[in-house]
Amino acid sequence: MLAALVRTATISIFPKWFAPFIVLTAVCVSASVNANIVALDKGGKPVQAYLPTDVTYNPDIPTPESVLGANIGQWHVRHDQLTHYMRVLADHSDRISLEVTGRTHENRELLLLTITAPSNRPNIESMRTAHIDAMNSGEKVKAGAPLIFYMGYSIHGNEPSGSNAALALAYYLAAGQGARIDTLLNNNIVLLDPSFNPDGLSRFAQWANMHKGKQLVADSNTREHDEGWPSGRTNHYWFDLNRDWLLLAHPESQARIKQFHRWRPHILTDFHEMGTDSTYFFQPGVRSRKNPITPDENVTLTEALAAYHAKAFDKKGKLYFSEEAFDDFYAGKGSTYPDLHGSIGILFEQASSRGHLQESINGPLAFSTTIANQITTSLSTFEGALANKPAILDYQSAFVKDTQALAKDGDISGYIVGESSDSGRFNAMLSLLKQHNIKFEVVSKDSDVGKQTFNANRAIYIPVAQAQYRLITSIFSTQTSFENNTFYDVSSWNMAMAFNLPFSVVEKRDTRNVKTAANAKLAMPVLSESLPASAYAYAFSWNDYYAPALLQSLLEAGVSVRSSENAFEAKLVNNQRHTFTSGSIVIPTGLVQPENLLSLLTEQARALRIPVYALASGLTPTGSDIGSRSIKPILGPKVLLVGGEGVSEYEVGEMWHYFDTRVGLPASIVEQQKLGNALQSGYTHIVFASGQYTLSNDTKDALFKWVKNGGVLIGQKSALRYFAANEWLNVDIVDREEIDSQFDEDKLTFGDKSALYARKLVAGAVYEAEIDITHPLFYGYTDTTLSMFKTSNMVVNNYYTPFTTPARYTSAPLLAGFSDEKLVKLIAETPAVITTQQGKGVVIGFTDNTQFRGYWYGTNKMLSNAIYQSGFLK
Repeated sequence: MLAALVRTATISIFPKWFAPFIVLTAVCVSASVNANIVALDKGGKPVQAYLPTDVTYNPDIPTPESVLGANIGQWHVRHDQLTHYMRVLADHSDRISLEVTGRTHENRELLLLTITAPSNRPNIESMRTAHIDAMNSGEKVKAGAPLIFYMGYSIHGNEPSGSNAALALAYYLAAGQGARIDTLLNNNIVLLDPSFNPDGLSRFAQWANMHKGKQLVADSNTREHDEGWPSGRTNHYWFDLNRDWLLLAHPESQARIKQFHRWRPHILTDFHEMGTDSTYFFQPGVRSRKNPITPDENVTLTEALAAYHAKAFDKKGKLYFSEEAFDDFYAGKGSTYPDLHGSIGILFEQASSRGHLQESINGPLAFSTTIANQITTSLSTFEGALANKPAILDYQSAFVKDTQALAKDGDISGYIVGESSDSGRFNAMLSLLKQHNIKFEVVSKDSDVGKQTFNANRAIYIPVAQAQYRLITSIFSTQTSFENNTFYDVSSWNMAMAFNLPFSVVEKRDTRNVKTAANAKLAMPVLSESLPASAYAYAFSWNDYYAPALLQSLLEAGVSVRSSENAFEAKLVNNQRHTFTSGSIVIPTGLVQPENLLSLLTEQARALRIPVYALASGLTPTGSDIGSRSIKPILGPKVLLVGGEGVSEYEVGEMWHYFDTRVGLPASIVEQQKLGNALQSGYTHIVFASGQYTLSNDTKDALFKWVKNGGVLIGQKSALRYFAANEWLNVDIVDREEIDSQFDEDKLTFGDKSALYARKLVAGAVYEAEIDITHPLFYGYTDTTLSMFKTSNMVVNNYYTPFTTPARYTSAPLLAGFSDEKLVKLIAETPAVITTQQGKGVVIGFTDNTQFRGYWYGTNKMLSNAIYQSGFLK
């Protein structure tokens, strides 16, 4: 081309000397053109390329690419784009109705699409209620009754192939035409939940999209495939929502469970991703690793559906596996919670591209391929369920009858749970029971059960003879031995232990000891309508779960408050007396206080339902006087949580969630690499979660100096190893080699390796500790034993004084869940909490996670005590 231009120049009107300039111009133009025509690797495919070719599609229904401006898989869809397309479909299709079931912490909408044939729409509510009535009665339904599918996607935000597949599935259900679609929608109902975790999905979409170039990079080392901290797997507070189906700590789970119980679907799907070098997994998994309360028929039906997934992948030549890995034991997972309710929960795991394209042992893995596989199993779920529809319909009615028989034939009539001295924890548990549709009765007379007395109007009785028998059995289980000891997640979640409430199993022979009445009501805290302005001081107990929240609100309002190191009895303005335990909060009116103290205190106390008492005098009948040096000022804390790469995002998130939503404390989160600079900002408390820490020597020196000058350093779980290595905490941790030495390997084979590894773990079990309730870290506790949730096999050697170890595991500490007897013996009577004074400051170590998944209410206050009551440790 350039030669032709030169020849043309020599015969043109331009002189010969001008030809080089023409050539130069041509080169520049050519370079410009070449820059614009470099091939772009767009990835992704139009929606119909993902879908069956034997189905026609209504041209009036907009495709995802026509609305979003890109093919599915070309970019990671953001949640706002996802919801926008779902609304467009609902506007254009008479098969779809859409509702907002809730909002996330970041105020994103939680959508649920109800999809069925237009002819069913006028009868949708009667279809639902007929199904629920059948579930409640156990009556066998007619063959023409609808199957109800709950298709849920991407509860882990950085496992996005599910939510991206939901775009195609929604289009398929809205636009598909033909016998296959008619068979599905004329006689059944599909509930589509396109994003279980909108906040995490959006976080990861931003990460993957911001690192995508014009050319896709498959290198696993590239930044696109190495997600930053915190990951998009989690929700706003960095919780794993797939562990929250039972715990319901978050609005996403609360909204989903409400819809689950509203519909009680026959099948619920849960689409995930796993390691890039894997293939594709679908249940049933390992039969022996299911929850024992799940019927065997559930697994049999799951196997029947699996045959259709296998057939679909065989046809496409895809690699997959099924009857191995992944357990179905923990009731709080998306594939297990439905199983305890007569639904068939199905876990799908797709190898993850963790971006747009990544190398794997099976070749380059494209994002579009991961989406296609999730679509394949979504469609095979429909096909398999319709082929087995009579068996699935019969299963739900049989499930109800079998559940009733189990409750009738068992030795247990129910469980009784007492309030203890903390209505906050008790009411939180009641709220959880109600959300799970668990019925309970109020104990109307004092009842003696299992060597405990449960007081009238301060305890509930939960009969097992109800629809939720299986779930009730699960959440009050104290099982410690199991057929299969390999757990993918925790092995116990006993609700009464989690909330640190007294409870007892009620055997059928003891049912007469429990007195309930239909009109009985739980006793509520006595709250003052108004507090007298003439009081010498005001005070409230530290026992209530929300006492730290009341204290924090007062501190932020500039109220001068004090805490009592010792118990005392006080004279009240109403001429009565009241005993206040250690840690109780006192507000002397003689100190400088805000002008609106009375209204502020009354308003906040009533909102939190905490009784506040008006003291008549500073002279107390027993215990410290109000002006005593043992009643110390509490100043507003400034708390720093250490985060960043290497630190457990789950544990930092749990602490953040507790401070933020249950205490009202605005804690700062600072990445460990920036901790050194932050130390000059006046923090009073610094908290280390589990993690791998790599602080510089300068930062470590500055941190230790900060402690010696009066700071409070708090560590949890593996952070204690770091504290010990730097001699901040006087603690001696048992070496991993010593733990390994407890297990004899002489007669084992290579095939025993995984089982041995499982035996060395503490797989989320409940351990009992003896606690010193006179110690500031246990102010507000009334019992001398406490159920702690243990998720690691870290053991602290046992040779510390009672003044530095206010909590030790008991001699037989395992209460519920699995732990090998060798580990139980090793852990018995070792410290659970350790403190070391350093100069004017103190270092505190918790062996366990005090905030586990926002569910273990019973140990939450240990962290608040480390913040607000730590002045007594210096």
